[in-house]
Amino acid sequence: MATESQRSLPLDGFARSSVVLAVLAVQLLAFAAAYTVGMPTLYAVFLVVSAAALGVASREGAFGVAMATVGSVLLVALGLPLFLFVARQSPSLVAEKAMDPGVHRVLYLGVYAPFLAAAASLLFGVPLAYHLARGFPGQELVESLVDLPLVVPHSVAGIIILFGFGQGGAFPSLSVLGTLPGMVLALTFVSAPYAVNASREAFESVDDRLEYAARVHGATPWATFRRVTGPLAVRGMVTGGVLAWARSVSEFGAVAVVAYSVEFFFPLEGSRVVAQHAPVFVYNTYLQGGLDESGAVAALLLAVSAAIFLLVRWLTSDTAGTGGLP
Repeated sequence: MATESQRSLPLDGFARSSVVLAVLAVQLLAFAAAYTVGMPTLYAVFLVVSAAALGVASREGAFGVAMATVGSVLLVALGLPLFLFVARQSPSLVAEKAMDPGVHRVLYLGVYAPFLAAAASLLFGVPLAYHLARGFPGQELVESLVDLPLVVPHSVAGIIILFGFGQGGAFPSLSVLGTLPGMVLALTFVSAPYAVNASREAFESVDDRLEYAARVHGATPWATFRRVTGPLAVRGMVTGGVLAWARSVSEFGAVAVVAYSVEFFFPLEGSRVVAQHAPVFVYNTYLQGGLDESGAVAALLLAVSAAIFLLVRWLTSDTAGTGGLP
């Protein structure tokens, strides 16, 4: 049975997309007008008012209007700084930084190292998430250990990595300080909880009766996971990987402590180069070149990260479909 909101807004996929594009176009025009006259506060007011109007259109009465209006305040806090950041960039300076080989190395490292960290988080985190979803004695202790990096200060996370894996640590032959493996270890430490928790929620959403039916019909535990549990939870696992990657891209404190500058193989130059993780490089650029130069580099990093993030989201959306596990 359709809900009241579904009856009041009978839109198919194309119509919904058209409405979204229309709303975005109006918002961009309003922001451009407010920015042109030098009063971005006007756009903040417009956003709140337009959200209230959408609440009226939802036909949920005063409740819908109140929820949309109050919720739009957070959108102002998130969206307005981002819009102003993009609008105040100098195209010529951004283009200059885009042609800088040093920036190319930073952008590559800023995507590549987080990818390795996300892959490690999924490789070892998915089996852990599977068992957490099933439950076992002492689970609360393990859950606390998994979530601990979420509350550990970033610089402290870097110190923990040095104590755990540096000289005299768990792997004496592994060089951690100032190396790519050290950077990946630091990024994995801070990002693994996102991969584990998202995968765990995906496993918990799988109907136990489907797995039971597979086992009754003779499927082994591995076959049940590969044919039933895995395909049903794969979108959650991918989401966890994306969140872990995004968290790694933004990490500063742990990387600054463990691997301030690292040497790695750069395919575009076919040789080993030295570069910094993107957030560290942006911070150094800010100290040395000021807000404009650091903003240009940050704009490039934001564009690359957003493009990859949106592409993965699109590939794992309902319209794109998923193929399950091989």
